[in-house]
Amino acid sequence: MQYSTYPLILTLTLAALFVPGAPAVSQVPTVPATTIRIASLAPPGSSFVKVLKAWSRTLQKETEGRVELRVFSGSSEGSDRDLVKRIKAGKLDAAGVATTGLSMVAPELQVLTAPGLLTDDAQLDRAREKLDARLQKLIEDGGYKLLAWGDGGKNRVFSSTEFSTPADLAGKPGWAGKDNAVGLAYAKALGANPVRVGASGVFPGLKEGTLEVVPASAMAAVAFQWYTKLKYVTSSNFNIIVGGSIISKKKFNELSKADQKTLLDTAKRAASKLDQIVARDDARAYQTLLGRGITEVDTATNQAAWDAAAKKAREQLAQRGVYSKSLLKTVEAAAKN
Repeated sequence: MQYSTYPLILTLTLAALFVPGAPAVSQVPTVPATTIRIASLAPPGSSFVKVLKAWSRTLQKETEGRVELRVFSGSSEGSDRDLVKRIKAGKLDAAGVATTGLSMVAPELQVLTAPGLLTDDAQLDRAREKLDARLQKLIEDGGYKLLAWGDGGKNRVFSSTEFSTPADLAGKPGWAGKDNAVGLAYAKALGANPVRVGASGVFPGLKEGTLEVVPASAMAAVAFQWYTKLKYVTSSNFNIIVGGSIISKKKFNELSKADQKTLLDTAKRAASKLDQIVARDDARAYQTLLGRGITEVDTATNQAAWDAAAKKAREQLAQRGVYSKSLLKTVEAAAKN
């Protein structure tokens, strides 16, 4: 399983959230309710799943019982990629996925995680708002409808050995994820020797010395105990983990226009709650790392070198056709304004 799913899976467990709207008993529908089978890799009992279930109650209430969610959680539905495959096969209707899943729907969406491009929430939100029609079209052309975006924390560079510039990482084994085009390009741009293993292989790699450089969010470093084998972390992040909830267009089109609007409205409210908890927990996790002895590397001291590495990775991804050069330029412009 690709790492990018994990901040959306295991780190949203610190609070029980609710979606606005009282979870009152729904009115009995005059026609059979439309059930949307939605899956998440989040474990049962986590805040993520609690939000999904609260979202279902709100959706039932606001559609007067016409639409409901049937939530599948944990590993019962497989990996991020498996969720998308199951929707395509008609075995699921919707899913909460991260970058891996979104890239299967529309590969060009990976431009939102291009290194050094959108590094703070305001930039990311601005870019998605300005490019909304284009991004929505990419997703719909893939046969899906975006219900809401959902982010999973900020990716930083961790290392078990001291560093201050990308040059210090040259030749060192660096985690590039599995089937992760952005992770591979960034590892190469940093000069690291890419190691392509799943998230489950990171801790053993750090323990055995076959991994030294790990791009990850603070939440993941804490949740998976990677920080116990790492000593340094960059003060700045190189991207934000982007995900979202998607539904097949076929299922979406089964709903009336009014119920489609309600589904989208309630989805955005649920996503907003989750984004708040992710931002809070990611910041807390970073401070936890510093408090436990991880040394902060001030990237501002050598900002030009870090910017050059990120730019090199972005351009390589465009040359490889992961996303188009025109889309990259459009997102770059949106990020600046």
